[in-house]
Amino acid sequence: MAVVAQRSEKVKRFIEDTGLPMDVLIDDSRETVKAYGVWHRVGFDAWNIARPSLFLIDRNGIVRYAFVADFQTEFPEHEVIVEELGKLAATQTGDRSQQSGDER
Repeated sequence: MAVVAQRSEKVKRFIEDTGLPMDVLIDDSRETVKAYGVWHRVGFDAWNIARPSLFLIDRNGIVRYAFVADFQTEFPEHEVIVEELGKLAATQTGDRSQQSGDER
């Protein structure tokens, strides 16, 4: 899921134009981005928007990976994201096998 702290009209148009294959939460009030500590009130490259960020959250609601940029043009490397997703998948598989073992 993506969380976007922008006006809904622009985001809806972007989703329609690109066919974005995921759910998008439009955070007009900025409550979610503030809760995650990524709201960027005023800066050289942004105003009243979220910093580019990525949080990988497991099924138990635990943040397993966090990236928060200093600038609007900064993003994690693709390879890092894939590696962190692999780690998350491995822990989730381990959690499921542990649970099924506990049920025996």
